[in-house]
Parts: sequence; structure tokens; C-alpha cells
Amino acid sequence: MSTEAHRHNAIDRLVALLSKLPGVGKKSAGRMVYYILDADPSYARFLAEQLAALHGVIKRCSRCGSFTETDPCPLCSDPGRDPSVICVVERAQDVRVIEESREFRGRFHVLGGLIAPLEGIGPDKLSIGQLLVRVRQEGVREVILAMNPTVEGDTTALYLQKLLKGPDLIVTRLASGLPVGGDLEYADRLTLSRSFRGRVKVQEP
Repeated sequence: MSTEAHRHNAIDRLVALLSKLPGVGKKSAGRMVYYILDADPSYARFLAEQLAALHGVIKRCSRCGSFTETDPCPLCSDPGRDPSVICVVERAQDVRVIEESREFRGRFHVLGGLIAPLEGIGPDKLSIGQLLVRVRQEGVREVILAMNPTVEGDTTALYLQKLLKGPDLIVTRLASGLPVGGDLEYADRLTLSRSFRGRVKVQEP
């Protein structure tokens, strides 16, 4: 096999790997690969080192389930945050998105997914049990359900609403402003801020 053929095989393999990332198509992946090739070789080495070390450095917070280098994470350890309010999200990246809105100053809880029976994801596969323990032990007064406004998000929110029902606990959900079928990750800061300020108490079904 010629050097030229081997080089292109290596490019194709890397393009295929990068194009598996969310939101990255083959054209974008190709641009990334050629950028890396044009850059100083030290950049590629540093990038590879950071990727290889990622799973060893980053872990799940044992309290909220978010990604962190320290356990508990800085958000759970911050004494300036309100422990009586928990915002429940689907994924760890949702925590980052909400934090960037600078509207919420409580604690978080990452479910690790949404209830989706057709995909074989039931309540037992999510960190719902841990959420209930936190609500009991941490003196929580309000739980904000910040699921995406999708069928799965609505199903999960309704399930949690029934579980969390109690006289001393308020269950709210983000207000309108998030489009139906939308994703928190793509919501702008102003929309998220308005959604938090306008959150509404969940009504009995």
C-alpha cells in the first residue's frame, strides 16, 4: 500500500469517527481533520492526550449526577446556592446550558435520560430513586422539572409529578418560551431566563 493511499485511509477513518459526534456531518468532520493536518503537530498530540485522559479525569458527581473533576461537584459544594430548590434535567450538558443563563441559583439533579418505553427505558434506568432521597434528606421545598418539551419529556415530568406529590413540596415546570419538541441545549439565554422566571406550578392531571 502506498504512503498516499495510507494517508487517505487515515483521513477517512478520522472523518468517520468525528462524523459520529452529535451535530457533526461528514463535511464538518472533514474540515476538522484538514484543520488538524494544517496545524502544528503539537496541537494534534495535545488534543489526543486530552481525549485519552477524559474518562480518567471526569467523573459523575455522586450527589447530582453531573460531570465533574471533583466529587461532589463545585455546584453541589457551593454554599451560596439554595439547597431547597432542585432543578431536574435530562442530561449533564443541560446543567451547563442552564448555568450559562445565570437565572438559577439552586441545585441540580441529572436523571440520565427520559422515560421512553419504546426504547426500553423505564423509570428504573434513571436516577429517580436518588432524587427522591435528596428531596427527603435535603429539605427541598421546590422541584423544577426542566425536561425538554417532547413526548418523552412530558411523560417523565408527569411521572415525577405523581411521585413528588406532597403538601410541603412545590413542583414546577419551565414556562412557555421553549418550543414544543425543542431542546434545552439550543435555547438562547434570554429564552431560558424567561422560562425560569415564569415557571408554573404543575397542576393535578
